[in-house]
Amino acid sequence: MSEFYTKHQATLHKAIEVKKTREYWSAYPEMPSRKIYGEDAAKDGLAAFEAQLNNDFKLDNKHPNDLGLLGAETSPFGFELNIKYPAASPTALIAASKEAGKSWAKLSLNQRAGILLEILSRINANSFEMAQAVMHTTGQAFAMAFQAGGPHAQDRALEAVAYAYDIMSEIPATASWVKPQGKHDPIKMQKSFRLIPRGVSVVIGCSTFPTWNSYPGMFASLMCGNTSIVKTHSGAILPAAISVKLAREVLAEAGIDPNVVVLAVDTSDAPITKGLVQHEDVKIIDYTGNSAFGTWIENNAPQAQVYTEKAGLNSIVIESVDNMRAASGNIAFSLSLYSGQMCTTPQNIFIPKDGIETSDGHMSFDDVAKAITVSISKLLGEPARANGILGAIQNPATYERAMAANDQTDGDIMLTSLKPENQEFADARQAGPVIIKLDASQKDIYETEKFGPISYLIACDDADQALELAASGAKNHGAITTAVYSMKADFIEQAEDAFAEAGVALSCNLVGNIFVNQSAAFSDYHVSGANPAGNACLADTAYVANRFRVAASRKLV
Repeated sequence: MSEFYTKHQATLHKAIEVKKTREYWSAYPEMPSRKIYGEDAAKDGLAAFEAQLNNDFKLDNKHPNDLGLLGAETSPFGFELNIKYPAASPTALIAASKEAGKSWAKLSLNQRAGILLEILSRINANSFEMAQAVMHTTGQAFAMAFQAGGPHAQDRALEAVAYAYDIMSEIPATASWVKPQGKHDPIKMQKSFRLIPRGVSVVIGCSTFPTWNSYPGMFASLMCGNTSIVKTHSGAILPAAISVKLAREVLAEAGIDPNVVVLAVDTSDAPITKGLVQHEDVKIIDYTGNSAFGTWIENNAPQAQVYTEKAGLNSIVIESVDNMRAASGNIAFSLSLYSGQMCTTPQNIFIPKDGIETSDGHMSFDDVAKAITVSISKLLGEPARANGILGAIQNPATYERAMAANDQTDGDIMLTSLKPENQEFADARQAGPVIIKLDASQKDIYETEKFGPISYLIACDDADQALELAASGAKNHGAITTAVYSMKADFIEQAEDAFAEAGVALSCNLVGNIFVNQSAAFSDYHVSGANPAGNACLADTAYVANRFRVAASRKLV
């Protein structure tokens, strides 16, 4: 067991270093390169994915399985996966998890860290298989599925481990305590401090980012000595199942009960999530998904420490622009990437109704709108490129909402959804952004999240109103990201103050190959926990500190 820590010690301590400096660093290469992952890695990953199709997913015999086999995943690219997974009731899962926790809690920090980094190392080695699994459950195009579902998710997991290890290592195991008593003998005590886990944790995955959003909570809880029940979305089980399988293999090799990590699956017709999260023995819940159910968990699981990432109204404010072509190209990509299904995708773009100033002169509102819509049309005009950017839409309801938006009458349609031809997957559920012009007074429309490829260009009285509406929308309804374009330093400063008060991350004057959608592990704080978009941050000290407690013992010497 100790050899795992020795093997990965340098990686762990580098992660601890960079989460303090916030500089760029990645432990797991994001490029799907044969030179990095092996000459046959792509071929082997595809073969491993295809071998799973139309078969039962195999986990070891110790995994709870009192409900038989379940699974009904359909690829957004147009075919059924037909994979069945071992299913278990909340009672069976929690009982197995509690029993496994007895040995897991007794391990040292170094032992747990070594095992967890070995799990991440093996997940990383299977990144091509994971990319296929993520692609065909979420609809992400392959390049994005590889990066976001693989190395970027692995970095986020390592970041959580680093935070947990660092804060727990600050607590000494023992202390000699001597209190002077003046003329009398000092009081001497020997004190000991034991780190104790909360208990069973449940990670509730989402359908669009089943690894990126689930790994942080899973690995943070595990590092703090808790066990983890990985509750998947019924439409995106395979990425979590692969992760759990690899984790269990490492745990077994280390001589630890593999039920430290178990898989929880269900169907949309017979969900088990409420039964899990309300169980008295579940002490930690990590949730990513829609606001309604996230709020329900926050209000109905009082026995647990709950961490949520929910929905929000991400915005762009355009006050003035240096290079409109560069800015509109950047915005077009941000709106199009993964068909607007990212929690960081902008929905509302606030623009002064009288237009803006640019380095090339004044542009009217319609000129700005045209620049953005033309950039989208050009970006998605070549089918192969469009397919690689858009991917496919995970949920049929999201697709239908986008199609319905093409015909809505509450605003002016500036761009209807572009549907590129897909020669590889003819039945892929694809849709480019729908762009709709609204007036600032139409809050009933744009202050409701429209998940998917729908964005609004909102005509405001002036830049100050644009900023006020974007900031108040974030503060009152939640937001994870926002962006501002301005050539005025004082307006940028004003925006920084407004969005800090609203608890939302701000990006300024983005052009080129850095986008508002992106969130980098070890550097960016993803979600602030300071507005309704979520109560937790990936990752900060607060994200790990409540996942363990300290039991103290003191003796007079």
